[in-house]
Amino acid sequence: MNVLVVEDERNLADAICQILKTEGIKTEVTYDGTTALTLAKSGIYDAIILDVMLPGMSGLDVVRETRRAGVSTPVLMLTARTTTTDKVDGLDAGADDYMTKPFETPELLARLRALTRRTGDVLLEEASYGDLKLDLTTHDLSCGDKTVHLSGKEFEVMRMLMSSTSRVVSKQDLLTRVWGGSSEVSENSVEAYVSFLRKKMIHLHSKVQITTLRMLGYRLEIIE
Repeated sequence: MNVLVVEDERNLADAICQILKTEGIKTEVTYDGTTALTLAKSGIYDAIILDVMLPGMSGLDVVRETRRAGVSTPVLMLTARTTTTDKVDGLDAGADDYMTKPFETPELLARLRALTRRTGDVLLEEASYGDLKLDLTTHDLSCGDKTVHLSGKEFEVMRMLMSSTSRVVSKQDLLTRVWGGSSEVSENSVEAYVSFLRKKMIHLHSKVQITTLRMLGYRLEIIE
């Protein structure tokens, strides 16, 4: 599972991330609303833990804009606001659940499990584009009756590309999301994994290809 944590209180944000990591959950954290919206609209997360009061853009605006962009990632709003009106505002904005601070760790984890157990258009088990299907559980990429297994990094790169078919995904975006922005990883790593994926897609005889847009990045295209 991959969870985005959005909380401007850095100590609390880091504590939440540590709780989730202890449970084997991959996390990414940001401390402001503007960055949160960009990340949330990528659609690559299994759930988002979102504070209401944020610099740059409020959590309510973040979830509204995320829903307007067609992203249905489950959102758990976590805030100090406790009135019924506040909760209604959060749910009406597009959040799936609402939890107040301070919170107990078991309850946070239980609510997160409940959100990610949902089916339908809230949590997908499979991503697809053209004749390609990506199993989000097994990390298998298939085309027709042919299937190949993707490594961890290959899976994350392909998942980002499939989640962003309406836009170009830059090398920097891939470095940040897949490798965590590590200074030890260069753009050559991105190019290598894109090459690995291209070879597997050729093996599958897929009509989908990863197109390079010079100085911009990558996107998926269907070639007839």
